[in-house]
Amino acid sequence: MASPADRAVPMADRSSPADDWPAQATDAIVNVVDQVRDKTTGPILTASRALVFGLITFLLATIVVVLVIVAMLRLLNELLPAVWLTYLIVGVFFTGVGAILFRKRHAPPYL
Repeated sequence: MASPADRAVPMADRSSPADDWPAQATDAIVNVVDQVRDKTTGPILTASRALVFGLITFLLATIVVVLVIVAMLRLLNELLPAVWLTYLIVGVFFTGVGAILFRKRHAPPYL
């Protein structure tokens, strides 16, 4: 009768790490592909996320600004006795803001 030491050992147990070159080659290829993917798609994903979040922020800020202007007009209409006075105040405000921004601009050099 055969002793337990004489029983057949499975193939996976008989091979040494040096004989497992297909697995090593596969691991090397996978590592290279992972490194290339990290260096290429990583920055692209970051840039696309920044672009999407920037657009969402811009759109929400635009909506908030418009709603604040509408609320300001309605509040002034309720507080002031005449509608034309509301339009005069809002017009002077936006003209002043426009004049300040116009003064801060950098004119392009003349050719």
